[in-house]
Amino acid sequence: MRRKIVAGNWKMNTTVAEGVALAKELVANMGEVPADVNMVVAPPFVHLTSVGEAIRDSKIALSAQNCADQPKGAFTGEVAAAMLAGIGCQYVILGHSERRQYYGETSATLVPKIKLALENGLQPIYCVGEMLSEREAGNHFNVVKAQIEEVLFGLTAEQMGHIVIAYEPVWAIGTGVTATNEQAQEIHAFIRKTIADKFGARIADDCTILYGGSCKPSNAKELFACPDIDGGLIGGASLKAADFIAIAQSY
Repeated sequence: MRRKIVAGNWKMNTTVAEGVALAKELVANMGEVPADVNMVVAPPFVHLTSVGEAIRDSKIALSAQNCADQPKGAFTGEVAAAMLAGIGCQYVILGHSERRQYYGETSATLVPKIKLALENGLQPIYCVGEMLSEREAGNHFNVVKAQIEEVLFGLTAEQMGHIVIAYEPVWAIGTGVTATNEQAQEIHAFIRKTIADKFGARIADDCTILYGGSCKPSNAKELFACPDIDGGLIGGASLKAADFIAIAQSY
């Protein structure tokens, strides 16, 4: 069966002290989260060790927000996948729309990141999604398919089994606008079919596909009820423990 995952992407928010306090509050309230829901937090790089300590021995997994496309070397300011694995990260978010939009990430740079993450035992949460102009032009299926084909189709079926996909309509991130349940389900089903066409029905059926785009307590239950939506990649709402827990409770 597919894993249910609710992952919090803190982005560039909170000080270390604030992040640790948030993590401890989440741990204290994990009893309210259904046992079959996997919780993940992705704080900024400088928080990882401290937050990792705060969630130690809890059911919350640690994720990084990015990793380098090189294993090591003279790459000032970068953080290698092996370094993340070494401090206890289990996941890494790759291909987030903000990385693509603001920092010029492309399929060419994401292919080695995915492979390095997998080689170091990290589970990539690979983000795909279209801009508003692409959806309005009716090109959203082609955009998402290309993002999957160009980055994931070079993997083996075994490697693909360790990938989590997050669909994030770029026009809904941080805007308060959410895709309708019908829009979200339609493209999640399309993503699963795209995976099935390449890797087979078993891999596709087992692949966890998250929705990311202004998911909050008020709409999470309806989104998570869609048959091909297996959880959420949560932005702003993950910065408030009560909201993040409430989203997880939506199952």
